[in-house]
Amino acid sequence: MSTAAPPRRSAPANRRPPSRPTTRQSPPLRLGSPRRRAGVLFIAAVIVLSAFAVRLLEIQAFRGDALAAAAVDQRTTTVTVLADRGDILDINGVPLASTVEARNVTADQTLIDDPYATAQDLAPIIGGSITDIAARLSGDRRFVYVAKSISPEQWRQIDEMGLVGIFSERTTKRIYPADSVAANVVGFVGADGQGLGGVEYAFDDLLSGTDGWRTYERGAGGAAIPTADMSHEDPLPGAPVRLTIDRDIQYVAQRALANEVAASGAESGSIVVMDPRTGHILALATAPTFNPNDPSSGDPDNMGNRALSDAFEPGSTAKIMTVAAVLEEGGALPTTVFEVPGTLERSGKRFHDATEHGTYTWDLTTIFSQSSNIGTILAAETIDQGVFYDYLRKFGMGEPTGLGFPGETQGFLPPMDEWSGTTFPTLTFGQGFSINAVQIAGAFSTIANDGVRVPPTLVMSDAAAPEGIRVVSEHTARTVREMLEKVVADDGTAPMAGIPGYRVGGKTGTAQVINPACGCYDGSTIGSFIGMAPIEAPELVIGVTIARPKVEQLGGELAGPVFREVMTYALQARRVAPVTTTTNG
Repeated sequence: MSTAAPPRRSAPANRRPPSRPTTRQSPPLRLGSPRRRAGVLFIAAVIVLSAFAVRLLEIQAFRGDALAAAAVDQRTTTVTVLADRGDILDINGVPLASTVEARNVTADQTLIDDPYATAQDLAPIIGGSITDIAARLSGDRRFVYVAKSISPEQWRQIDEMGLVGIFSERTTKRIYPADSVAANVVGFVGADGQGLGGVEYAFDDLLSGTDGWRTYERGAGGAAIPTADMSHEDPLPGAPVRLTIDRDIQYVAQRALANEVAASGAESGSIVVMDPRTGHILALATAPTFNPNDPSSGDPDNMGNRALSDAFEPGSTAKIMTVAAVLEEGGALPTTVFEVPGTLERSGKRFHDATEHGTYTWDLTTIFSQSSNIGTILAAETIDQGVFYDYLRKFGMGEPTGLGFPGETQGFLPPMDEWSGTTFPTLTFGQGFSINAVQIAGAFSTIANDGVRVPPTLVMSDAAAPEGIRVVSEHTARTVREMLEKVVADDGTAPMAGIPGYRVGGKTGTAQVINPACGCYDGSTIGSFIGMAPIEAPELVIGVTIARPKVEQLGGELAGPVFREVMTYALQARRVAPVTTTTNG
């Protein structure tokens, strides 16, 4: 029998089905509440402090040394310590150029509250206008120069005022105690201390030395921190240069030359004083000149040395070489007689003497003492032209003096393969070639030194003097000196060069000047006299040149008195005793 399933009970119509239990939620927080703000700030502070802690750990643990070094570098400065420049001395050790201590005035503009007031304090000491100084003190630069190369005494006055923001640094200053004396030999330096002329330029490397350096830490005001570590390398001072120049003879030479240039209205002049036995140049002066203590005020044309830089035809002073060559080669004797006409023609050119004359019967000595161009040509024609040319070269014509002086000209001596038919006769009396004043003085020194040519020198040296070169025999040199003495006699061309108590000899010259623009003679002249004393054993040779005088005078009249003044002083200064009997003066 089947059993029927009981019927399923149905839920009441009004009963809900069961639901899942729900989680209780907190009411939403509002950002404006104090509790919320405090929480945010706390979290932010933790984050920031953590970042600082991490950064600090990084700096201290890993980069501390590097940053400390960088901080020191910012406080550290390295400055150049200038080497003292070597002195330039005369032959007796008298300074012609020296280096003295000086101060540069500097400023830190950021420390100066009242630039105008500070400028008012500085102006009376350093010079310049208050407005200009105030402008240099105004701004935000930590370092500017206010004044350069003031004296230590000037800086002491400034330092005693205690001006805020004003400092100084040590430097040096080049001074020339004798002012313009030997200025055209010594030269001068520029603002950077480098030589710009003369010996200052030629021996700049030797005089300059080697700069040093100093490294130090600076405090807030820019001053060195005394307790900080410092390092340095001392400078090596420059070496002194001792010249052959005698300051006193140089002074007298410059004075006499300047007076004659002014009196004659000449464009310029030069004078050379040499010891023929050693080649020492005791004076080398030019006029006009300049003051090396203030080179900016001088004319650049007057800052070189005309005795070396100016080339000119020697004129009759060159006849000393012609006569020496003729005597040495046996072409004539001092007593050999020549018929000297008023004019002489060679290769279509007519030659004449300074003054018109008829035919004279003159011996070689008279030809020389009267400075006859025609007689000199006739005497020179007694020897071979090539031999004559070789003598000019032996005497040093057409080649550098060897002084190594800046701006020197070696002149010009035409080679024989460029000669024309008139070159030889023209050369014999000093035209057709050019020289400088030291070269022609050197030729006279060769005769004064018994025929041995000694190279000229301006700088004393411990090295052995170079051996001289014999140009002519001692006999020839003595013979020429006796002929030179006749030039200074009363009936010679330069009696005004004679000196009482001394035997003097020399030669005059009046050369025409070539205008470079046209290559022709422009009518102006160069007057010269070169002489020696005592004639029996010369200790000095002096050459004087006066260029483009405005007065119509011959070389002996222009240059002879200058020679006389300088030679008289130099002989007495060197204690050369006079003789009881003289043939001139």
